[in-house]
Amino acid sequence: MIDVLIVGAGPAGAIAALKAARAGARVLVLERARFPRHKLCGDTINPGALAELEAAGVAGLVRPLALPVNGMRVSGVGGVEVSGGYPDGLCGLAISRETLDATLAEAASAAGARIEFGARVEGPALDARGHVVGVRVRCPSRREPIAVHAPMAIAADGRRSALAITLGLARHPRRRRWAVGAYFDGVDAMSSHGEMHVRPGAYLGIAPLPGGLTNVCFVSARRHGWRDPEAQLLDAIEVDPGIWRRFQRARRVSAVSVLGPLAVDAPVAGAPGLLLAGDAAGFIDPMTGDGLRFAFAGGRLASDAALAALDGGDPVAAWQALTRARRALFAPKWRFNRALAALVEHPAAVGFASAGARVAPFFVRRLIARAGDAA
Repeated sequence: MIDVLIVGAGPAGAIAALKAARAGARVLVLERARFPRHKLCGDTINPGALAELEAAGVAGLVRPLALPVNGMRVSGVGGVEVSGGYPDGLCGLAISRETLDATLAEAASAAGARIEFGARVEGPALDARGHVVGVRVRCPSRREPIAVHAPMAIAADGRRSALAITLGLARHPRRRRWAVGAYFDGVDAMSSHGEMHVRPGAYLGIAPLPGGLTNVCFVSARRHGWRDPEAQLLDAIEVDPGIWRRFQRARRVSAVSVLGPLAVDAPVAGAPGLLLAGDAAGFIDPMTGDGLRFAFAGGRLASDAALAALDGGDPVAAWQALTRARRALFAPKWRFNRALAALVEHPAAVGFASAGARVAPFFVRRLIARAGDAA
């Protein structure tokens, strides 16, 4: 018997599995990939996301594998640059997704969740009413898909969720962005601050990682140039002489990855019998580093909703309770993120903001604290 069936063992799925298993639920996690696996990401956990790991009791597993991030360094057009530390001694962490995801999955497994890697979920299993009662999954040992049933299912299988998209719960909006990134070593002038270099319609994120590595990720709304992602990434570095000088001794030590389109809209957080978490519940612009906080908190909320439904609640209406909980927790930050994304899309607005930052840097420092959920 399975109480909670979770599709996806990434951050949202692992946190949901961890919490449900600790509560005594019988949890099965189906993950298409085999860990450890590479995942294009900014590789930073902001203070708000770290607080979620603390609440889940796993921050102690992650900290020894990560570097502390004490704030952000933000630059704009015209050479303006502002550095701001997180207030009240708060900090974040920098850790590769390969390491983070494997660590959280191991914690969920240690809590009692069963994880099946290499299991490809093809879509939901529905009853006569159209309610989700499980999933159809193709396992390595079988030629034909099989149905796996459970009273509650959680889709945490990413922005291309086989469950959310099949059921029409998620879609790509008109405003989209693409990301390209790689790891380098030998980058000069790295510090305990993450970096965000804002340009009209784009931004370049640079983050320190353990072992002397540097994560470099460029995000843009422009569609041209993606057939040569390495050139796209190098162009983003070379356009700023100050950044390019820091890369004179650097060496790329990974393949260049491309991800896009990034944005996913999911107006509601599930359907009867199904709950959404992580990117399956909506993929936001990664500019503020909120993706992992939303993943951790979203996994927690989905687990809470599933456990409440199993404990005498209404499994059919659990998605409605989750939708309300997500809106109550995330709506203010969603609005903040949309405002920043809209600003970056307009060259005039970026220029105006850069000029304002030059004369009022304290405003940027407040934004840094707000973006990191530290204010």
